[in-house]
Amino acid sequence: MGPKVVVKKMKGATVKDVDQAKFVRALAAFLKKSGKLKVPDWVDCVKTGRFKELAPFDPDWFYTRTASVIRHIYMRSPVGIRTMAKIFGGRKRNGVRPSHFCRSSASIARKSLQALEQLKMIQKHSSGGRVITSQGRQDLDRIATQIKNKTNVKLFDPDRKSVV
Repeated sequence: MGPKVVVKKMKGATVKDVDQAKFVRALAAFLKKSGKLKVPDWVDCVKTGRFKELAPFDPDWFYTRTASVIRHIYMRSPVGIRTMAKIFGGRKRNGVRPSHFCRSSASIARKSLQALEQLKMIQKHSSGGRVITSQGRQDLDRIATQIKNKTNVKLFDPDRKSVV
């Protein structure tokens, strides 16, 4: 009798099951590779908020921001432009005067939401804001499953009789 072959079925995963940093990086790479995301012309020369001193160093920052936006909509929706500007806001340093919270650019939030709407990943909600579509949820869960299965691989070393 030959060796026993065990076929493992891929277990599904949701966005909540994987590390958010890995998920956002993978989704940004997916959006860039697909080539369907409409990136505004001005992304190479804009700051992400008035509290920032410099523009982002990463040339693909818009893909990362859009991936982060759709992940947030997946977790907590409906979400509007003002909410997105608040989420990505930060501390404005005023020199010797006290620091205060400042919202990020609403234009970037608007353009990323519009780009995701064109991809049919989100749609407008009747009571305001945006919610994720079934197609968008399916795409995000598929990427999350790929990440989970990639990080869940365990190697068995027969000499040590344990998992490496």
